[in-house]
Amino acid sequence: MKPIVVVGSYLTGVMMKVTRLPTTGETVVGSGYQRVPGGKGSNQAVAARRLGGKVSIIACVGSDEDGDRALTMWQREGVEAGLVRRTPKHTGVGFVIIDSEGANAIAVDPDASWDLAPSDIDRAEAAIGRAGVMLVQLEVPMATVAAAKRKAKERGLTVILNPAPAAGGDLDLSGVDVLTPNEEEFRELTGGADFEQGARRLLARGAKAVVVTLGERGARVLTGDDSYSVPAPRVKVVDSTGAGDAFNGALAVALSEGEPLRQAVRFANYAGALCATKPEVVAALPRRAEVDEFLRTDALE
Repeated sequence: MKPIVVVGSYLTGVMMKVTRLPTTGETVVGSGYQRVPGGKGSNQAVAARRLGGKVSIIACVGSDEDGDRALTMWQREGVEAGLVRRTPKHTGVGFVIIDSEGANAIAVDPDASWDLAPSDIDRAEAAIGRAGVMLVQLEVPMATVAAAKRKAKERGLTVILNPAPAAGGDLDLSGVDVLTPNEEEFRELTGGADFEQGARRLLARGAKAVVVTLGERGARVLTGDDSYSVPAPRVKVVDSTGAGDAFNGALAVALSEGEPLRQAVRFANYAGALCATKPEVVAALPRRAEVDEFLRTDALE
């Protein structure tokens, strides 16, 4: 297994539960307010580490208490954070509301994460050179995403791009080995095309494989040679907020271990499903023994 490097954000998650998600202009009463660690980059780094990956993160956090908490958490989880830079801005914040069925709505202010620059990628050249997989999201500047992809391809890494938050149809996909949108992100990237047509457009724009996550329906995969579905296990969803991050972290681990894409997506489906059975995000990210046992017992049923 080669190391995994994650380029992304840390955000403090401000969370609340609601009976149902509000419509435009509507106020609903919530409960269970809490502040928890989050950010797609951080979540995916922790997910990959818990699943057995050797993980480093390239990120920016503020010189505030939330930044202190981020560094403490990464140290506790075993994520290498020596390449994290601190800035005078406040650490990013994400506001999350979750309904009684586990569906969520999220708004983020990345702030310090917007300071992550191409120069930070240059500083990380040695760590990138030792890695086998790079995992990137879109809660940092696009110039930094582009610089990360270029550096990764120069060094021969497999690049996973999770296009979240959703980006428009002009997202640069050059250098992307595996693109992992959810359904809404896929629609934004393709203008609402059906899977086969839309995914082929994304391949034409530079991605080598497209993996669309579909929640309880698993994932659809399209490469230059094949198109197939990978089912997900049935679970009782409690909170789906971190399922996508668990999926991407797990996918990075499986690919770093040399698994073929189909098997890597299956492993990632099980990790994402397990995450959705528990509240919160970081607290719900599963560990390797849990996923391996889930795979084993589900295969026996």
